Amino acid sequence: MAKCKGCGRDIFWIRTPAGKAMPCDPVPVKYWPEEKAPGKVVLINTGELVSCKFEGPEVTARMGCTPHWATCPEAAKFKK
Repeated sequence: MAKCKGCGRDIFWIRTPAGKAMPCDPVPVKYWPEEKAPGKVVLINTGELVSCKFEGPEVTARMGCTPHWATCPEAAKFKK
C-alpha cells in the first residue's frame, strides 16, 4: 500500500498490459461491463481498463478497482 502524493489517500499499483503502473483505490467496487459508458471505468486484475456502469442486477455484478485518477481531488496536478 502507498499514499497518493496529491490527496494522501491509500492507493495500490496495478501493472497494465503495456507494462505501466496505474494507481488504484484499494477497495474493489461492483461494476457491470458496458461498452459505451463514457468516463466510467474500472481496472480488472489483468490490468485492463473496462468501460462500465455501477448499477445493475446483482447476479451479473463483477468486481474491479477504480483507477485513483478517477476519484482523486488532486488528479489535475498529475496530468501531463
